[in-house]
Amino acid sequence: MTKTIPHDRELSNKFNGDNSMKRFLFAVTLILSLFLTACSKEGELEIGPPAPLDAVPDIVGEYAVNGFDPLGTEYSGRLSIFPSEKADTYKMQWIIVGSIQEGDAQLEGNTLTVQWRSISSMNDSQGTAVYTISDNGVINGIRTTVGYPKEGIETAYPNQ
Repeated sequence: MTKTIPHDRELSNKFNGDNSMKRFLFAVTLILSLFLTACSKEGELEIGPPAPLDAVPDIVGEYAVNGFDPLGTEYSGRLSIFPSEKADTYKMQWIIVGSIQEGDAQLEGNTLTVQWRSISSMNDSQGTAVYTISDNGVINGIRTTVGYPKEGIETAYPNQ
């Protein structure tokens, strides 16, 4: 027979009686599981060589994104790329912890140049990104942020 410490019993009663806490913990666990699965090394694509200019893969779709901002802080999230009205132009949206960013992109050969801006965080960040599209669809490059002298780096892996 195990002994229960009164403090543990109180905590247990609060937890067992509070369904909203259970739902919250379940949601957090589910989100973390999905995130860790998306970012796991198993089956992760390597950054391939730059795509041949006449055979650049279609970039429209969803990506798992990992990077380092200009301060060296690591981040991860999701990137969505949508076709735009004109040929070789795209709309992009990043969902990264604490921020949603949008951008307008132009593809020239295997180089994707983006003007991006934050639309949901407390700071009004904006900048430019220049990516190389690899032969296996991985997007890799640098991101600049207005007001920061250093560059960040970012890699986006297509969800398959």
